[in-house]
Amino acid sequence: MTSKTSLWLALALGATLGGMTPTHAATTGAQATSDDPYLWLEATHAPRAMDWVKAQNTITERAFASSPEFTHTYDQVLQVLDSDARIPYVERMGDFLYNFWKDKTHPRGVWRRTTLAEYRKAEPKWDVLLDVDALNKAEGKRWVFKGAQCLKPAYTRCLISLSPDGGDAVQVREFDTTTRAFVKGGFELPIAKTQVGWIDQNHLYVGTDFGPGSMTKSSYPRIAKEWTRGTPLSSAVTIYEGKPTDLAVGAYHDRTPGFERDFITVAKDFFHTENFLRKGNQQVKLDIPSDASFDAHRQWLLVQTRSPWTVGGTTWPSGALLVTKFDDFMAGKRHFTALFEPNAHTALSSYAWTRHHLILDVLDDVKSRLDVLTPQGTGAWPSKALPGAPSFSTVSVVDTDPDHSDEYWLSVTGFLTPSSLERGVLGKHQAETIKHEPAFFDAAKFDVSQHFVTSKDGTRVPYFEIRAEGHQTGWTCNRTLLYGYGGFEVSLLPFYSGSIGRAWLERGGVYVIANIRGGGEYGPRWHQAALKANRPKAYQDFAAVAEDLVKRGVTSAKHLGAEGGSNGGLLMGNMLTEYPQLFGAIACEVPLLDMKRYTHLSAGASWIAEYGNPDDPKQWAFIKTFSPYQNVKLGENYPPVLFYTTTSDDRVGPAQARKMAAKMEGMGYKKVWFYENTEGGHGAGADNKQSAHMHAMVYDFLWNELK
Repeated sequence: MTSKTSLWLALALGATLGGMTPTHAATTGAQATSDDPYLWLEATHAPRAMDWVKAQNTITERAFASSPEFTHTYDQVLQVLDSDARIPYVERMGDFLYNFWKDKTHPRGVWRRTTLAEYRKAEPKWDVLLDVDALNKAEGKRWVFKGAQCLKPAYTRCLISLSPDGGDAVQVREFDTTTRAFVKGGFELPIAKTQVGWIDQNHLYVGTDFGPGSMTKSSYPRIAKEWTRGTPLSSAVTIYEGKPTDLAVGAYHDRTPGFERDFITVAKDFFHTENFLRKGNQQVKLDIPSDASFDAHRQWLLVQTRSPWTVGGTTWPSGALLVTKFDDFMAGKRHFTALFEPNAHTALSSYAWTRHHLILDVLDDVKSRLDVLTPQGTGAWPSKALPGAPSFSTVSVVDTDPDHSDEYWLSVTGFLTPSSLERGVLGKHQAETIKHEPAFFDAAKFDVSQHFVTSKDGTRVPYFEIRAEGHQTGWTCNRTLLYGYGGFEVSLLPFYSGSIGRAWLERGGVYVIANIRGGGEYGPRWHQAALKANRPKAYQDFAAVAEDLVKRGVTSAKHLGAEGGSNGGLLMGNMLTEYPQLFGAIACEVPLLDMKRYTHLSAGASWIAEYGNPDDPKQWAFIKTFSPYQNVKLGENYPPVLFYTTTSDDRVGPAQARKMAAKMEGMGYKKVWFYENTEGGHGAGADNKQSAHMHAMVYDFLWNELK
């Protein structure tokens, strides 16, 4: 995590966006004034809506999931997802390394741990703490594991989050790692969009659905409370109460020895947060820009800017990382030292503390490097580069042990480089490979290249291309898949995917990733360039990449497909309605599409800072230009489209994909396909089989339509 204030951003983007459920959200006041004939599909679990879903699923299954070709693709993808040779990524907590693992024997997964010495072995011995499949069998449930928070420094008491269907709403239960059982009479919270964290063994900070009015319009907690063990939740003491229009309110305790602090975060919207230091009953607001993120670590305060900030007589640029001493800042001093300042090619992707150092993950034209900074008594922070990753790869810090050591764990991955997990200790020894993922396809057959295209307004936009060595430009029959996202400052970086390699590349397909505006590839400026009224710039970028692929002779429009999910699903909707001539088929997954009503569905109100407020006529004037549900028309030559969603998605919700498919079918379009998985939340599936089914269906749909 790059900052403590990214808490709600991480929750809202979640595991490739809350407590009202989607079903209840559909009954807001906006419904009464809507003339939408497909409004009934917003009632997520209503019998009429589910009958429609089942009928659509049957049609789509017959078309794309009942052939020997689909079975082969499904098996190929599932073998990757279930492979015992995958890297079991770990998180250090005390003396143990913890991992959550799903495979064919444990489809819902096991939470387990081992020692470093054991983990170094080819086949480590794991101590299973919680078997979710066994739990489901014992309780007659279908729980999906959503993580564990364990109390420092012993890590024997943990808060386990379990989703009933893979959505964001979870039940929280206290777990004892010594007895490997849930604590009888321990802390427990019913299913809700909950934010919870340890203060000490007998106290929690908790935000949840306390009853009517306790959640924001975005369906996240509005009230933060302190809860004492052995007392009912109703007796928890309110420490902060936000407004219904806030995105979310939360609190957390920093247990770093000698630097214990308590903070309250009030997310006003997706990119603006007010932060308070809690001292007893007092709350002292941190005097930093609301759009900046901060991190209090030991004696240091880090501030990462998202817009230019003039402080202490100096103006710092957007995307800078600044440091000062926390106590000095709270005493009124405003002298900062810059640890990172971007240029036209670079952006700070993330950072991670070790005990004595700070590791920066820097992107340079969407290629990563790591720099180690070490604070000196003089106030200087000298920098030293860590060894880089192979070309067109991504190297990132996945875990450190900042309380005790300078240990760091690196993930190294690339389009053609199977992922590896490396461990090092700064100042003692360089990173060494501990685990290495097998090659799921023959990478020697393929090449990776990076290209740049000029978008409509003159902006230089990068994209990556992966294709077989034998594919020459001018082979315009190449089936090519173009993937994009372009929102929420999320960067699309090089990564290894056995599923893509097997299901697309080895078939002879070309795979392309577009680094369009709206993402974070060049920091906040790249994201802000496509906010609200400027959102179409992201779509112009994606269209420019599509046109460049044809211009360069990589493919032709007939053989060019596009794929994206969530905000990327909105991107796909706009490709469908605004740029249909550029594509031969489109896969649109868990999408936003009805931008007129998105703020009244699921967690939609939380994204107003990204897209604008459609209930404001002035803002609707520009939002309607990129609202696919309103812009789809009769008599157009739209490419075939597959809409994929999940019933349990309580972030975006299934309503928008449902309504778009129904509307297009009602207009007489024949090549409109729809599929809805019942589980999985805002993701591909609750287990590997569901994920493999989704991927196989999408790839087979695209392959068949792009021939």
